[in-house]
Amino acid sequence: MSTPEIAFGYLGGVVILGTLVWIGVALHMAYTKMDELLDHLKNCSAIMARAPLKHGGPWGKLLLIGGISGIVTFPGFYLKRGELSAEDLNNFPLPFKRKLAVLQWSVIGLLGFAALLWVIGKVVGWHP
Repeated sequence: MSTPEIAFGYLGGVVILGTLVWIGVALHMAYTKMDELLDHLKNCSAIMARAPLKHGGPWGKLLLIGGISGIVTFPGFYLKRGELSAEDLNNFPLPFKRKLAVLQWSVIGLLGFAALLWVIGKVVGWHP
């Protein structure tokens, strides 16, 4: 195994560890802050449509926290369609907004980096 292959192996390990940390942080937030998040967004039909997921175990909570973070980070689409209350979004606590935005952008970065590693490995010919 060459040095670049070892480096890519370590980078892949970093992506996997980062993903596990992301899942842990998202689940911690889901189990400890979910009711508070939903209370702040109670007038948003896009959020309330997903609210039953909080009773869906860890996967449901993960889907719900991911949905909330996506809606809070990229609200334009939902505001235009009337599925997100502008008042709720403006009154949403800034620390939660920041945490959810960091959560959303970090998972986008992790998935993008994993895809980049896969493409480079494919181009170089390390996997068929």
